[in-house]
Amino acid sequence: MITGFQRFTLIARIAFVAVLSIPVLAGVVGVLFPAFGYFPALGSDSFNATGFAQLFAVDGIGVMIGLSLLTGVSATLLATLGALSLLAVFYQSRYLQKIQRLFSPLLVLPHAGVAIALLFILSPSGLVARMVDVLGLTHSSGVTNIYWFFPYDNYGIAITLGLALKELPFILLIALGVLSQPQIARKVHGYYQSASALGYSPSTIFCKTVLPLLYPQIRLPLLAVLAFATANVEIPLLLGSNYPPTLSVAVVQWFNHVDLSMRFMGSAAAVVQLLVTVFALLIWFVSEQGIYRCRHLIYLSGESYIRRGILKTFAYSLCGLYGAMSLAVVYAVLLWSFATYWTFPNLLPDGITTLHWQTAWRGVAPALGNTLLLGIIVSAVALIMTVMTLESETVQIESRWLPMNNRFFVVVLFLPLLVPGVAFLYGLVWFQQRFFPQGEWGPLFVTHLVYVLPYVFISLAVAYRKLDARYIQVAYGMGKTPWQVFRAIKLPMLFNPLLVAFALGLAISFSQYLPTLLSTGGRIPTITTEAVALASGSSYRLTAVYVVLQAILPWLGFLLAWWLPKRFFNPSTQANSVIGNPVYDTKAG
Repeated sequence: MITGFQRFTLIARIAFVAVLSIPVLAGVVGVLFPAFGYFPALGSDSFNATGFAQLFAVDGIGVMIGLSLLTGVSATLLATLGALSLLAVFYQSRYLQKIQRLFSPLLVLPHAGVAIALLFILSPSGLVARMVDVLGLTHSSGVTNIYWFFPYDNYGIAITLGLALKELPFILLIALGVLSQPQIARKVHGYYQSASALGYSPSTIFCKTVLPLLYPQIRLPLLAVLAFATANVEIPLLLGSNYPPTLSVAVVQWFNHVDLSMRFMGSAAAVVQLLVTVFALLIWFVSEQGIYRCRHLIYLSGESYIRRGILKTFAYSLCGLYGAMSLAVVYAVLLWSFATYWTFPNLLPDGITTLHWQTAWRGVAPALGNTLLLGIIVSAVALIMTVMTLESETVQIESRWLPMNNRFFVVVLFLPLLVPGVAFLYGLVWFQQRFFPQGEWGPLFVTHLVYVLPYVFISLAVAYRKLDARYIQVAYGMGKTPWQVFRAIKLPMLFNPLLVAFALGLAISFSQYLPTLLSTGGRIPTITTEAVALASGSSYRLTAVYVVLQAILPWLGFLLAWWLPKRFFNPSTQANSVIGNPVYDTKAG
């Protein structure tokens, strides 16, 4: 018999699926209609292909499409190879936890923040160029010998580098989360013991035994990264060439054009962007099949000291690169936020002042308040929906209309991440203007929730599903209800993972640029939208202040998630009102 609490969790699961699917599908429909000429608000009541004709007549449209495809696939491939190389070399090593800390600064920093930070260190007047000049690698005229491709190169190298550096920590985090699942961890441990007894090195063991087990589990997150990389706006906008830009940046420009008739072409470009993403996914699928057909060659190959050396060199180089970049970003951004006058090629400014912080603080209050209010509300709602959805998995029920199928649910979970934002957010704006013309905070909340929900669920699902079931079975044996078990056992044991998931939700909400810009038309500023706007200007100092704020906000969220459990809840000593006074296993959550 299903209790009232269990019925509520099933309703929450339906709401979870609806929140993730309805806005995306409605947005895709909303962008398809204008793309094919139907836009009554602009006086077009019939379907036609004028928008596509105008789009393919644009000079350089082929280069825009090629840039989106090339940068997205290249960045995803580099990030994936980097993450897997680190796991192959350092998995089951005492250095792995240190590597996670090393990569965490770029993990919590939004995409826009990463792009701006790279500008501070890799631009022609950035920190690296200053160090090159100080080392004497310059002409007498003061112009460096290095050809500065970064940023704004026409080949997408800067975009690829920025995307790869940002996505690698995320892929590594997802892979480590999968490997921490009990059933997979037991298999991996057995594989390692058997292969070690045969004399194989740790990197060979990982590539031949662990990777075939790991890859199917991280496949959907990798596809989500690929879809996001092909249609990202912030990094190409800040690091890419202005002419021609990537297709996603062009879509934003055409939709924001003063001539409203450009929205027909912008909608057509959004549809083409969706097709570009689909084509990138097809390339990935074909590559997977090619590697799968050649798997016997990989399995039958013996130990190779050359391959092992190359893998170790690549992994250690990545660690050195991220370490150096983290230090350089902190050094350059902090100094620029306090610098008075800083001429090239000096490594230190002429003086220090707090004037930029004072100037920024007078104008940052509305954006900071909007960012915090929106992030807290969205993350709290996402956390509640996620917890109830995970709890619904414990309900034994058979029904055709309830979304209980795991494969269907996983596809819905990654739907907002697989469909490019520019392909459905503009359609969602069309629906908003058509049916909710006065709405601002409501549409903004929905667009943020669509992106926050998947990450909160991914973050919490592993801890929730590997919860020690023995406590729950004892409580049920004592006649306790599902609500009592949930409130007095599961929530206390999951206190730390719940806070981490909430902090991750805050970080994702803080980083949203395009959803915030589109759903409100720029009328509700946030830290991220203001940072991008300043980066497009000429004030390095004010931009640095906003980048520091972008880094501090998510970092404070994770700091509280680490500090609060130690101060306000100690699961090893606190009594439980349901099953007496057990000593909790703190690793269970």
